[in-house]
Amino acid sequence: MANPTRETLFKPNLTKTESKAEAVSRIAMSMIEQETARRDAKTARLREARLAQEAASQPAKTVPGANSAAQAKSASRTKTRRAK
Repeated sequence: MANPTRETLFKPNLTKTESKAEAVSRIAMSMIEQETARRDAKTARLREARLAQEAASQPAKTVPGANSAAQAKSASRTKTRRAK
């Protein structure tokens, strides 16, 4: 037999209420851990899909001349007002 310690010799007996509360707490924590794992897996899957979609659409955005049209629009919006 191993050396007895305070924890092994004098285990406190839980009351009926404490044991039920501990069981409920353990079950709730396992449910929360499962939900967290599912959420993390879904987030990773969606992130991968978004990055793949961005990578697929990246060459379409590098069309020559498309950037100059966007710059012309933004330049027309930033005109200053005339002083009266």
